[in-house]
Amino acid sequence: MGDLLVKLYDLPDTQPTMASVAAAGFVIKRPMSPERRFVVDWVAEHFSQRWASEVEMAFSGHPITCFVALDAESRLAGFACYDTSFRGFFGPTGVIESSRGQGVGTALLLRALKAMEDAGYAYAVIGYSGANEYYQKTVGAIPIEGSEPGPYRGWIQG
Repeated sequence: MGDLLVKLYDLPDTQPTMASVAAAGFVIKRPMSPERRFVVDWVAEHFSQRWASEVEMAFSGHPITCFVALDAESRLAGFACYDTSFRGFFGPTGVIESSRGQGVGTALLLRALKAMEDAGYAYAVIGYSGANEYYQKTVGAIPIEGSEPGPYRGWIQG
C-alpha cells in the first residue's frame, strides 16, 4: 500500500470530468476561511479525526489547499486536500457513499492536482493509498518502491 508518484505535467484533460460532475448537479470549489469549522467537522463526522486534522491544516495557508464538492442543495459531498501533512502530497480525500460513482472523487482529485501544478509542483505524491489501481488508471500514478509506510511511520496512537 505504499506511496504513489504522479507527473503533474502529464495530467488528463479535466474538462470532460468537470462537465460530467456539473451535469450531475455538483459544484467543485475551494472553500473560504469562514467555512473552515463546518468542513473540518463534516470530515471528522464522515471520515476520521486524523483526516479532520489534515483538513484543518489545509485552511492554514493562502490559498487554502482543499477543495470540496457540493451537491445540488449546497451540501458537502466530498473533499480533497494537498500539502497537509507533507508538502507535495495529495490527500486526504473522500466522498460520502451517497455521492460515489458519479465522478465526484475524480473531479476533486483532478482539481487538486491541477492546483498543485499551478503552484509550481512538477510531481505529487499520493501517500499510503488503499486505492492504487484507481490512481494508476486515472492519473498514471506509479508506485514508489520501498515507500511503505513512508513518512507516516511512528504515528501517535490514541
